[in-house]
Amino acid sequence: MLHYFKSAIGRLRIIAFLEGMSLLALVFIAVPFKYFLNYPELSKTLGPIHGALFLLFVFNALSVGVQQKWTFRETTWKVLLACVIPFGTFYIDHTLLRKIKDTD
Repeated sequence: MLHYFKSAIGRLRIIAFLEGMSLLALVFIAVPFKYFLNYPELSKTLGPIHGALFLLFVFNALSVGVQQKWTFRETTWKVLLACVIPFGTFYIDHTLLRKIKDTD
């Protein structure tokens, strides 16, 4: 697991996983608790955590895109779109990120 921290792609994959999990927890747990059970505290806690992970993912995706010389029309937009769709980061990791060779 520690080898993932040594490269930009590895760090992006870890952040993608965490961002994806936080989005799923927010959409499928916290929001239903807020609106169906009148329990907004979970959204108030998970919302900022997800927001921070979302921003971290976007900044890292752009950084890796520049480093890897991705073209926006081919790759970068797919990676950025993945973080706003539930299960998107898991899909993009499986289909794209895990196949990219580390340049670090």
